[in-house]
Amino acid sequence: MPPSPRHRPDLLPQMEALLQRIERAAATPFHELTPHEARSLYERSAEVLDLPRAALPEVRELQIPNRDGALLNARLYSSQPVGTPAQAALMYLHGGGFVVGSLETHDSLCRQLALRSGVTVVALDYRLAPEHRFPAAFDDAFDALVWLHGHAASLGLNPARLAVGGDSAGGTLAAATALQARNAGIALYLQLLITPGTTAYADTPSHVRYGEGYLLNAHTIAWFFDQFISWDERRNPRFAPLLADSLEGVAPAAVLLAECDPLVDEGLAYADRLRMAGVNVDLEITRGVVHDFIKMGRALKEAHTAQAWCALALRQALDEQENRT
Repeated sequence: MPPSPRHRPDLLPQMEALLQRIERAAATPFHELTPHEARSLYERSAEVLDLPRAALPEVRELQIPNRDGALLNARLYSSQPVGTPAQAALMYLHGGGFVVGSLETHDSLCRQLALRSGVTVVALDYRLAPEHRFPAAFDDAFDALVWLHGHAASLGLNPARLAVGGDSAGGTLAAATALQARNAGIALYLQLLITPGTTAYADTPSHVRYGEGYLLNAHTIAWFFDQFISWDERRNPRFAPLLADSLEGVAPAAVLLAECDPLVDEGLAYADRLRMAGVNVDLEITRGVVHDFIKMGRALKEAHTAQAWCALALRQALDEQENRT
């Protein structure tokens, strides 16, 4: 017997209808699977609600070395004609709780960001837990950024016009990478944070309010964290950037949040801390939707609006950088 419909008046009607469809499908939750099973499930389902993969002038496979000498797969997406000089670039880090996700699960989204913004997107296939626990994913992200900065010209990119971005756990990685870039003297023109995690222990009021029945549930979040990081490491700013000693001098931020998301409170708190540190912040909260809504373009017009907002944030940040120089 299918579960009884939930009463979720805070959701948009189309979001509620979509969640009911997802619940009727009754997929086994990630936290009841092995990591391998969870990855397989996510690979099969991640783009079901995404827009069809847009055709682009250039989609190219790359390999980027990390500090251990391992080669990380990456994928470059450009909406500009091949040979266009000195393009701006966004290094993109996929979501998936540090356990699931890949270049394939976020291919449609990366294509849309490149197409809508005109910015070249370089997506990174960083190492996943539990095989590679904290801080492996953060090391991979920062190593890839350093490599991109040093090899930008050979890829037709401008090292002075690099940004970093990601969704969910990828948003956490992007925020932490932006902090490390500041420390290393690598100037970024933007950090694009889409429904990011920023706190240590999933203990904000929104984790209670939206911890069950809103797609991303508390049990799954706990499972992701347990696979990735020990309890006593969770206050490290590379995992919880909200706890960094200082956010001064970090790159300007565009922060996109979903109202009915366990992570919304920590996203708001991070945007507030950035502003208090004198960082320029563009904040958008999409009402009545859940975590991961930006990847639901086949069903939600709000996903289209959110992707367009991200693209505009990338373009405006470039214009502002140019005006400053």
